[in-house]
Amino acid sequence: MNITVLGTGFAALTAVRTLRKQDANVNITVISPRKGMIYLPSLIWIPPGLKKGDDLRVDLDSFFRRKRVNFVEGEVASIENGGRTVVLACGDKVDNDGLIIASGGRFIKKLPGIEHAITPCEGIPAAEKIRSRLDGMSGGTIAIGFGANPKEPSAMRGGPMFEFLFGIDTLLRQQGRRDKFKLVFFNPNREPGKRLGPDVPARLLEMMRKKDIETHLGHKMKGFEKNKVITEGGEIPADLILFMPGMTGPAWLPNTDLPQSEGGLIQADDKAKVVGFDKVYVAGDAGSYPGPEWQAKQAHAADIQAEVAALNLLAELNGREPTARIKHELICIVDTLTHGILIKRTDKGTLMLPPCRLMHWAKMAFEWWYLRQYR
Repeated sequence: MNITVLGTGFAALTAVRTLRKQDANVNITVISPRKGMIYLPSLIWIPPGLKKGDDLRVDLDSFFRRKRVNFVEGEVASIENGGRTVVLACGDKVDNDGLIIASGGRFIKKLPGIEHAITPCEGIPAAEKIRSRLDGMSGGTIAIGFGANPKEPSAMRGGPMFEFLFGIDTLLRQQGRRDKFKLVFFNPNREPGKRLGPDVPARLLEMMRKKDIETHLGHKMKGFEKNKVITEGGEIPADLILFMPGMTGPAWLPNTDLPQSEGGLIQADDKAKVVGFDKVYVAGDAGSYPGPEWQAKQAHAADIQAEVAALNLLAELNGREPTARIKHELICIVDTLTHGILIKRTDKGTLMLPPCRLMHWAKMAFEWWYLRQYR
């Protein structure tokens, strides 16, 4: 049996681990533009200097050797033959008996002037640019916010922007120059962070108030200029703009017959199987999954989806009925550089703990624990 996995992010690597754990003999091929992983959750620590870019880069050569993975370097251009053939941008074709799409999504960059804003989760260069810009500023206004895909509410990453907001506030206070800066948080939603839990927005906004962070909420985004955020409710003069747009599916998706959700992601069922396709699964940011309205795009969710996808694909390939289903669970630690706020949401409710120093160190330790399996 030949299984192809697209990507080298959280979902892809969890899929590889699960496949190899369940079947010692299956042939696994990974296709990605690079043989490496970036640990995106720790980008928040690059601006204050707690981490360097190389700390978050993981060479996967050793991991792939241990797991006996055939790696193909390349960009996906299309998927043909009912999912059985992956076409690369170079023209090469890779056939499979089963496919797991874990190549991630992409940010929607349609707002006019969005090039004037830094999108932190685009990677290490973006985080390094934030650090450089902060180091070069003697004062001014920093505007930080995030948007959404209006046709796909789950396709957003708001948590990291709260971390950049609180982290920059802490950094400036540590440097003794917070009084020279104005921090403004903006969001088209009047209750940002509600996906984390019904009571979470009020508590986060109270934290902002105590830290003298201004807010601009409930106004639809119109665009950006070099020193300005423009919304339907007014403009925010800004010397530095950090903005996380909503997400949609991979750039190659329109070149395929794969079903798309209204928001442009790959439509899956509750078993992570691509609707209407045989032995084709999706995990992570590229997919749209049935479930609660509060589900979000985060590494923890991607890991869960990837394990379900791998188990169900192996079941199909071995002539069994797939039975694993996605468990919807949201867990994050909102870090402030010195403290961490643990938030967990399931169908039973939400737990949000007060800021705690231990949670900051727990988040640091989790990075080491998680990455050791790939190093």
